[in-house]
Amino acid sequence: MIKVLINGCNGKMGQVLANQVFKNDNFDVYAGVDRIDTGDNKFPVFTSIQDIKGKPDIIIDFSIPVATMNILEYAKQNQIPIVIATTGFSNEELQKIEDYSKEIPVFRSANMSYEINLMAQMVAKMATLLTDSDIEIVETHHNRKVDAPSGTALLLANSINEALDNKMTYEYDRHSKREKRSKTEIGIHAIRGGNVVGKHSVLFFSENECFEITHTVDSRSVFADGALKAAEFLINKPAGLYNMRNMF
Repeated sequence: MIKVLINGCNGKMGQVLANQVFKNDNFDVYAGVDRIDTGDNKFPVFTSIQDIKGKPDIIIDFSIPVATMNILEYAKQNQIPIVIATTGFSNEELQKIEDYSKEIPVFRSANMSYEINLMAQMVAKMATLLTDSDIEIVETHHNRKVDAPSGTALLLANSINEALDNKMTYEYDRHSKREKRSKTEIGIHAIRGGNVVGKHSVLFFSENECFEITHTVDSRSVFADGALKAAEFLINKPAGLYNMRNMF
């Protein structure tokens, strides 16, 4: 049985992950880490990484970037593989994650859903076929999400951009611009409201047609199940930076 340390265990995704672990015979919640111990958990919760006793088999991180950086240091010191499902990292933080992956196995994905990663491959292929199209990405999330655009929107944009030899630029705000749209830009738009788990659309506009692909998530358990699959994949891997493409 794989012993999991959940970083961000009292957040919405941390709670969903714990519930999915309880249903999975291959995993056990070793402990959780969060800023506050609410006393409601069925497993030990540490408010300080330094207080963690023993050693889990793997860490799954659903938290915020600053908390990810802290748990990464703990993972490196104790040589524990880590699955990072947190988003909103700066370029400097992404570089640090890559540096840590030279010493421990690190799995990072902006979205743990199998289907959204399949969508990323599909829109990349479409971009090479619809070369004269204007490409726009629209993402919708609940009103508590703090980062915008979502990591998944950037995952989709990056997949398209790589397929087009990285010649595209990202446009997040046209409010202050007074110029027509460039053919080499991808527009990325964030909508926040209600309790939407996640919805992402990629639109290809030609002169007389629009081709749209949309992915909608109805339950956060999708991401938790994906993180557990990533953990099973990562558990015996050598040091390195892994993602969904490696797992597929």
